[in-house]
Amino acid sequence: MSTLNILESHTAKVLLKPVRLQEYGVGIFNTISTKSALKKSLKKGLILVNGNVASTANFICGREVIVLLEDKKTTPHKKITLSLEVIYEDAYFAIINKPAGILVSGNSFKTITNALEQNISPSTLPDAVNPKPAHRLDYPTTGLLVVGKTSSSIIALNKLFENKQINKTYIAITIGTMKPFGTISTPIDGKIATSKYKVIKTTPSKRFAFLNWVQLSPATGRKHQLRKHLYGIGNPILGDPTYALKDLELKGKGLYLHAYSLEFTHPFTKEKVLLVKDPPNKFNRIFEKK
Repeated sequence: MSTLNILESHTAKVLLKPVRLQEYGVGIFNTISTKSALKKSLKKGLILVNGNVASTANFICGREVIVLLEDKKTTPHKKITLSLEVIYEDAYFAIINKPAGILVSGNSFKTITNALEQNISPSTLPDAVNPKPAHRLDYPTTGLLVVGKTSSSIIALNKLFENKQINKTYIAITIGTMKPFGTISTPIDGKIATSKYKVIKTTPSKRFAFLNWVQLSPATGRKHQLRKHLYGIGNPILGDPTYALKDLELKGKGLYLHAYSLEFTHPFTKEKVLLVKDPPNKFNRIFEKK
C-alpha cells in the first residue's frame, strides 16, 4: 500500500462564522504561501480536514485539524540508515526508544522522522501515512517517543497530548541536595508550567556533593521545561550543557534525562496502554557501590 507523509499540521482556531478552506488556509502552512498554491494542493488531494480529503467546498468553523500531505511527485524521498528499538507497535501507532544525540524532526537529514520508515511496519489501514512523531523529545534526551502511522491516529494522539490525557514520567540524575519531593510551578516563557518530582535515591559525590535519581512528572509541556525547572531550584540535570551551574558542568557524558513511561487510553481500541523503558546503563553506574 502506498503511503503519503504528513508535512505539516494545523489546528483551526474557533471562528465567529464559517470560512471557506481556500480562504482560511492561506498562510497556515509554511510550504504553501499563496492562494493558488493552496488550490493546487486541494486539487491534488494533499490536504485533509479531520482525516478526510478536503476540497474548495469545505468550510472551517474551528478546532478542525488540517493536514498537508507530501507530494511524492515533487518531494525527493530521503533514506537514512539508523536502527531504532521499537517498544510497541500496532496498526495505528508505534512507540520507540529514542537514542541520545539525534533530533526528532527538522531540516537535518539525520532525524528520527527520516529513520522511521525503515524501522516501523506500514499500517494496513485505509488512511495509512508515513510514520510521524506525535510529540518531541529534546536532542540529548533518551526514551519513549510515540509515532503515528495513520492520519486519524496522528490527529487522535495530538489531541491526547493537547488535552493532557497522556501521563509521562521521566527519570533524571540531578546535582545537589534536594527535598524528598516537591512541585515546581515557575512560569516558562510567560506561560504556566508545572513539574512534580520525587527523589528515589541519593549518592554522595566528591565533585557534585550529591547526585540524585529523580522521578519527574510534567503537568505541562513547555520547551525544556524539566531542564529549566530543575536548574531554577538549584538542582540542574547532570550533563546539561545549557542549564548548568558554574563549575558543575559534566562534558562528554550526555544529558542524564530519560523519558521513562507513558500511560494513556488507546484512542481506537480503548485499552489501557502502559509502557516503561529503563534508562541507559550510565544512570545505574552512578549508583553502583565503589
